Amino acid sequence: MIEPLMNLPGNVVGFRATGNVTREDFEQVVLPEVERLVAKTGKLNYLLILDTPLKEFTFGAWMQDVLLGIKHLTQWNRAAIITDSAGLQHFTRIFSALMPGAFRGFDKLDIDVAVDWVSEKSDDTKGKMDFNG
Repeated sequence: MIEPLMNLPGNVVGFRATGNVTREDFEQVVLPEVERLVAKTGKLNYLLILDTPLKEFTFGAWMQDVLLGIKHLTQWNRAAIITDSAGLQHFTRIFSALMPGAFRGFDKLDIDVAVDWVSEKSDDTKGKMDFNG
């Protein structure tokens, strides 16, 4: 399941993934918010809190995520992935190699730092996990 995060800066869309994540989650929750933000700001600042193992993402959800990235290829600006999972490094490396924009991983304890970074409030990388190396 994917739920939108509330109370983020106006130039950011954010989501929390828990349990089983499906294609419908992306179509019904993520895409409308992404479309709204890109129409409003002309760019995509995206925050994702992963509170689910990667195995809980269905193939359809992964494909929808890839299509989302391709569809908004030129609008990607910043993406913050918040997780305590070291296994996410592999996924983020593959995804970030295909995408323009800056992608950074943050520990769950550093969510405030991640929000400041993805909203372009700061360039602080405290708590950053380097997924681009």
